[in-house]
Amino acid sequence: MFEEAAKNVAKVRENLQTAQSRQKSYADKRRRELTFEAREFVYLKVSPLRGTKRFHMRGKLAPRYVGPYRIKKKIGELAYELELPEYLSDVHPVFHVSQLRKCLRLPDTQISPEAVDLQDNLEYLEYPVQILD
Repeated sequence: MFEEAAKNVAKVRENLQTAQSRQKSYADKRRRELTFEAREFVYLKVSPLRGTKRFHMRGKLAPRYVGPYRIKKKIGELAYELELPEYLSDVHPVFHVSQLRKCLRLPDTQISPEAVDLQDNLEYLEYPVQILD
C-alpha cells in the first residue's frame, strides 16, 4: 500500500513538472525584455481603477495609455522616472517598466486632456481648426 502511494506521488510530481515546463515554454515565447534609454519617449498605462483619480480619465472610452512622456532617467533595473506635465504634478513620476510602452513615432500634434471639453454625458463640441477651401 505504501509502495503504491509512493508510485502515485512520483507520477503526480512528474506530471506537474511536465505541465510546468510546458507553461514556461508558452510564457517565454511571449515574454520580451523591455529596456529604455534616457530622453526616449514612452506611453504610460492608465489603470481603470486609478485612472479616474490620478489622470482624470473615466469610462470605457478612456484611453489605455496616455502620453507620450520623456524619460528623465533610469532608476534601478526596472524603474524609470518620467518628465510629467504640470497637470500631473500630484502623480509620482517613477514607474515600473510594465506600466510603460515604447513610443515608436511622436505625433505631429498632441492634444492635452484638458483641451477636450468633455461633458458628463461624454459629448464635446467641435471647433474648426482651419478652413481649407
